[in-house]
Amino acid sequence: MSEITPDIVEAHGLNSEEYERVLHALGRAPNLVELGIFSVMWSEHCSYKSSRFHLKKLPTEAPWVICGPGENAGVIDIGDGPNGQKLAAIFKMESHNHPSYIEPYQGAATGVGGILRDVFTMGARPVANLNALRFGRPDHPKMKHLVKGVVAGIGGYGNCVGVPTVGGETNFDPAYDGNILVNAMTVGVAEQDKIFYSAATGVGNPIVYVGSKTGRDGIHGATMASANFEEDSDAKRPTVQVGDPFTEKLLIEACLELMATDAIVAIQDMGAAGLTSSSVEMATNGKTGIRLDMNKVPCREEGMTPYEMMLSESQERMLMVLKPGKEAMAEAIFRKWELDFAVIGEVTDSQHMILEWNGEVVCDIPLGPLAEDAPEYERPYVSKEEYKLWAAVKPLEDVPTKRDIGEDLLTMMASPALASRRWIWEQYDSQVGADTLQTGGDAGVVRVHGTTKALAMTTDCTPRYCYADPYEGGKQAVAEAYRNLSVVGARPLAITNCLNFANPQRPEIMAQLVGCLEGMGEACRKLDFPIVSGNVSLYNESKATGGGSAILPTPAIGGVGILEDYTRMASTGFKEGAQRIMLIGANPQATPELGQSLWLDVCCDMRAGSPPRVDLDLERRNGELVRHLIESGTVTAAHDVSDGGIMVAVTEMALVSNIGARLVTHAFEDYVDSEKLRHSWSVFAENQGRYLVTEPIDSDIVERLAHDAGVGCCFIGWTGGDVIRIGPNEETTVAQVSLTDLREASDSFFRDWMEV
Repeated sequence: MSEITPDIVEAHGLNSEEYERVLHALGRAPNLVELGIFSVMWSEHCSYKSSRFHLKKLPTEAPWVICGPGENAGVIDIGDGPNGQKLAAIFKMESHNHPSYIEPYQGAATGVGGILRDVFTMGARPVANLNALRFGRPDHPKMKHLVKGVVAGIGGYGNCVGVPTVGGETNFDPAYDGNILVNAMTVGVAEQDKIFYSAATGVGNPIVYVGSKTGRDGIHGATMASANFEEDSDAKRPTVQVGDPFTEKLLIEACLELMATDAIVAIQDMGAAGLTSSSVEMATNGKTGIRLDMNKVPCREEGMTPYEMMLSESQERMLMVLKPGKEAMAEAIFRKWELDFAVIGEVTDSQHMILEWNGEVVCDIPLGPLAEDAPEYERPYVSKEEYKLWAAVKPLEDVPTKRDIGEDLLTMMASPALASRRWIWEQYDSQVGADTLQTGGDAGVVRVHGTTKALAMTTDCTPRYCYADPYEGGKQAVAEAYRNLSVVGARPLAITNCLNFANPQRPEIMAQLVGCLEGMGEACRKLDFPIVSGNVSLYNESKATGGGSAILPTPAIGGVGILEDYTRMASTGFKEGAQRIMLIGANPQATPELGQSLWLDVCCDMRAGSPPRVDLDLERRNGELVRHLIESGTVTAAHDVSDGGIMVAVTEMALVSNIGARLVTHAFEDYVDSEKLRHSWSVFAENQGRYLVTEPIDSDIVERLAHDAGVGCCFIGWTGGDVIRIGPNEETTVAQVSLTDLREASDSFFRDWMEV
């Protein structure tokens, strides 16, 4: 084999100190196979070496948590199934950022495939997909190509594999010009007594490879995902995997069929780092060893070496440990589904990974240094005060006051930030499986088949908040997910996350990560909303844009909640008949919070001030009230107030239903003295913890229930007509915009950009 030179070590992403650790772990120099295995297992993507220290501080437990971080996905108790069996929801979110920038279709498609496997490898049938996408400026020369490719890849894979895509978010910001983010989430349902884990146990038990053959696609994918982009990012295209959703569908059915038997001891998806990570994780979790015969690995290309086989990230592959004597039965199932099946090794008691090739040992590595004893760094980070100086967020001064509310509303609805995503979601099959109850609202909702229950799910994050104040931004991301679940009537249960940040070796970036995690942790504890799974994606910055741009800190949150009776589910659109519009969480003494608001950004071309504060006690109290109002049937529609404030929230409710609204200015008069400020500041402010609900015009119940619960609430207007109007009375109008004009504004961005 080749001599290991400093250049080869550097090419594998290891620094000199880490290579010294390799030498110490082995007691000798590694060969190329061993170096490659250390390289991928010690990459940020696999080892979380820059984040593990801080991730340990997050809350991960609750009475309903069955399995928290450490397995393929998180598992929570969702109660009884149709036949009295106990059910669990299994879910996770992961990133496929770098591959999607290099090759958008396959990068996004294989991101969906990978997260599906994380869920069904634990015994769950996937019931829903979501995604969280961040792109750069629409006028960037590469952006239209990236958006088209990513959306087509998500739709192409998810639609073919037969899992509905029910929710997500898409944002645009110049910070993502050279490094887009593609985060994919899957939720599945399993019986609690049929959940499968990855710990390889039983010395002598056969290790089985199933699924597709191994090719040369995706080699060094995990290493590539753990580095900055240089100017030659296109040259990395061979490191991007190629997916086949039809094979994935066969793999799902074959695995679930075998899982119905008692044959499986352990099972693991071959995700990042492929056969290497799956085998190392199984042996490490089982505190055993592993021996693989590389001559038996099914390969689709001639002359593949052990190095290539171990580092390949070819898709649609799984590794299993079976009970002795079950091999023939298992093979018959996988052959029936036209999938490869091969016994490639056995579980040992050596606590080493041993690979054999042509009768020789080509790798012998102790498992401890690969996994549990992998490098862990407490990277330096600047203080909150030093971060503020570095971030250089301007104070909120000289806010324009002479604004036309109607014109600003049209401008915002036509902006990439708020424009209709119809062009995107029409490419996704949201109805396959016939259990989807709601898409396009605050949360996707999917019926738990055969029951009255439904799972609600959402993805949320406001990166501009996280940049201005990482701690408050981290809190807000969790609180927003909590609100989006509550506002459809679901009780929030747990979250997964996808932590997207730039280079952690820069103290300012590390401060973003630490601050966001502190905020997330506090929010999860206060809201009883634990983190059960997740993913960390670092080095999301690029020299390809000419200046070494870093993304905004983007800790994407995927939340899951439960509705015990889906017939009580709330939806966003106004309902027929005159309705009163009520603001839950109203606080007349609070100053309208415009810092980092969308109105300030889109209409005033300013990003200034501190983001809105998040009062977690109020968040919990307000959310509990909203869920009670929905469950009791008191309200007819519900929507949370977020980007764009009350005016945008009302407009979104109106556009869904094609029913207008009349808002009264006196609902906002206690905020500030100046009339012009009163109108523009208050209706676009992004104060947190607020919801809009409607009740019949003759009801007048919501305000009383809110008062009894100690929650702020006020009347802000009525539904009806075909315009959004705001004014103090019937005779005086401060602003008025027709739904026709608002819909045209909302539809225009993607239609014109994509030339549809």
